[in-house]
Amino acid sequence: MRSLFLVAILIALSGMVVGQSTTLTIRNPSSVSLRQTVVEIPWATVIKAYPQVDTAHLQVLQGANEVAYQLEHRGHKTIQNLLVQVSLEPRQRIVLTLQKGQPANVESKTYCRYVPERYDDFAWENDRVAFRIYGAALNGRPDNAYGSDIWAKRTNALILNKWYKQNDYHKDHGEGLDYYHVGLTLGAGDIGVFLNDSIQFIHNYRSWEILDNGPLRSTFRVKFDPYTFNGITVNETRTVSLDAGSQLSKVQVSIAHTSDKALPMVAGITLRPEASPLLLNETKGILGYWEPKHGDDGTIGVGCIFPATPVSMQRKYQHGLAKLSVKSGNTIIYYSGGAWDKAGRITSGDDWFAYLHQFADQLKTPPMVTVGK
Repeated sequence: MRSLFLVAILIALSGMVVGQSTTLTIRNPSSVSLRQTVVEIPWATVIKAYPQVDTAHLQVLQGANEVAYQLEHRGHKTIQNLLVQVSLEPRQRIVLTLQKGQPANVESKTYCRYVPERYDDFAWENDRVAFRIYGAALNGRPDNAYGSDIWAKRTNALILNKWYKQNDYHKDHGEGLDYYHVGLTLGAGDIGVFLNDSIQFIHNYRSWEILDNGPLRSTFRVKFDPYTFNGITVNETRTVSLDAGSQLSKVQVSIAHTSDKALPMVAGITLRPEASPLLLNETKGILGYWEPKHGDDGTIGVGCIFPATPVSMQRKYQHGLAKLSVKSGNTIIYYSGGAWDKAGRITSGDDWFAYLHQFADQLKTPPMVTVGK
């Protein structure tokens, strides 16, 4: 009787754990190593493999080690993606186990916020770099700027709140500084209308919305006031995402305009007067620039990647420009960002251009996710 009782208990316990875990395989199909890369797994894939998933008690394991993850919403009430941060060697496969359990706390490696105390700035950062764009409160001021700004940081810590509070971020106190000059240019990879053979700026954003805020990816959306250029009224909505460990943000620009033709646009990088390396790779869609050294502040590299190739590029109006076009209601997708040599990871123009090439190649051959081992 006792043995039958024990068998019954074992059967009951086995029934309790059925469906309490599943496995996913991530494969790196490329020939390059991926270090602490954020991999996006559609939530529909997770649900199909693991219908009993408990989002409040979810552990993701690689072997016996927990893997950092984020449930991405992209502004929706429902989960859109499971984000995991993993490393993969070339052609390597890893197996992740999703199971019920109390997950460990994940340190935030990305962050974004509206900055009303600084004329409507909107700023975002990760454990590598920091950026900002300018809001409507700056329009008309003598210190107005149109393009994207990049902050040079050499700490893995998130510094936006600290630097804005101290209000002394134009000096390096050991974590980095903001010395990059934007002004009335595209700055570090912004976008504008291109009519009459000139860059037409849509000025500064009007409203903002945070869609996700870490720990592995932060995403926000900004909208701009409509502007009319040569009788064409243009409305821009921009969605920006930044992953942990990345030097580049993903930029999605949705354009509605009143032309019955595709609207010419340009994305680009402002160039300095001094000679310095500029990369215009139209075939691979890589626009890169290694700035001249800025005294004791060091050197910043800036770049853009355009997945839809080939892309016509040129040096013009003190910019490196990629020529784009968009029909009303469509979206332009590209990546933009930069690196600072004093951060110690990317210390030369060759390093920076190699990073941009690797990033572009990874977009063509991203990690692949399958259910099971």
